[in-house]
Amino acid sequence: MYDQSILSELIRFARVDAGSTVIDVYPGDGDWTRLFSDVVGAKGRIYSFVPAEVADFKNDPVGRMRTLAKEPGRENVEAVSADLVAILQATEPADVLWLHLFYHDLHTALMQARGATAADFNRAVYERLKPGGFYVIVDHAAAAGAGTGDAQSLHRIDPASVREEVETAGFVLDAESTMLANNDDPHAIKVFDPSIKGQTDRFAYRFVKP
Repeated sequence: MYDQSILSELIRFARVDAGSTVIDVYPGDGDWTRLFSDVVGAKGRIYSFVPAEVADFKNDPVGRMRTLAKEPGRENVEAVSADLVAILQATEPADVLWLHLFYHDLHTALMQARGATAADFNRAVYERLKPGGFYVIVDHAAAAGAGTGDAQSLHRIDPASVREEVETAGFVLDAESTMLANNDDPHAIKVFDPSIKGQTDRFAYRFVKP
């Protein structure tokens, strides 16, 4: 995770406020689910959404989120799991949908194994967000011009490709941030390489549903 100042800035950037309904997609260890749970409070709602495409991983991502939802003070958290494009049926209309270091996975064989594509998912997100809702994406940057070609091999994606795909679904770019940029990242190595792990060049986009 990031230091506290970055965490606070990212939460502000995502427009998560008291009373918000937030969908945290592919929540991993649940760090963002917990942070958002604290911010939205008793009148808010957090859906910790585990894609069915990864639900059978050995670390039991669904079980972990169900355990998280039982922690004291987490009554506003609901752990849900469904195919990526079934997010419409698994959650209620939301103010914010949050994707942290995951968008590139929409272009991998694993996430497409059940037939979903990035275009399908973006359309589902558009339908699930309330008018004026925010679709927030933070991801590892690929080299300019790389498109989606490095998503499978390096776990990176060209920010320009993300913007094009999301805007095609009807969203409008509302803001972008360079707070996680790293100009020393060569963009040509896998994000798990020890020389760059945790320090990759990352972009942050906030799109709005008109």
